[in-house]
Amino acid sequence: MIIDHNHPIYKKRRNGAGNNKYNGAYYYSLDIIRHIIPKVKTDRNWVTINMPELTKTDVNLDHSIIFIHNNLQPNAYQWLRKYKDLILVCGVPSTTEKIKFFGTPVYLPLSVNVKQIEKYRRNIKDKKVAFAGRRNKLNNHVPSSIDILTDMPRYRLLQEMARYEEIYAVGRTAIEAKILGCNIKVYDERFPDPKFWKVIDCSESAKTLQQILNIIDGEEL
Repeated sequence: MIIDHNHPIYKKRRNGAGNNKYNGAYYYSLDIIRHIIPKVKTDRNWVTINMPELTKTDVNLDHSIIFIHNNLQPNAYQWLRKYKDLILVCGVPSTTEKIKFFGTPVYLPLSVNVKQIEKYRRNIKDKKVAFAGRRNKLNNHVPSSIDILTDMPRYRLLQEMARYEEIYAVGRTAIEAKILGCNIKVYDERFPDPKFWKVIDCSESAKTLQQILNIIDGEEL
């Protein structure tokens, strides 16, 4: 069983989210479905988005792989207490400690479809610096004078980021900016070193996740 961004409950939520529908969890889910799940052998269920509403349905998520997207608010995953034998995939090492009460946390570095991102790369950059990401991530470490790239579909965000020499970004956005030839600027104190964001392709993540599952569940099926 795979529960992802195509689930009716999530679709309804996203349709009412306004510009916030252009969030990293949604786009990561797309890549998980297309480029990670097909390459991993397991008898576990998959849940690629955070959807507490599932506790009000008859869906049984025991023995599932859950992708954790929210690194700041672990309580957003309290609903997982209802289920047993969960593997919780975290993209930031510190999150594993925060959500260990809900299942077995594992660290899987964030990844992207590198070839897809490379298509947006430009040989000539005509702009200096910008912030890229959700507007609610802006803080006083981001100069008020720079351009703000937010509230736009991913393809447009990639097109715009490719024009800049420097980008303030974290997470998969920072990885994408690196692929586009941008220098990463720091604004989130949790990630003081831009080198933390490694350019990793989803196909490599699939291999790493398979190795993790083999250790937890035994050799691949």
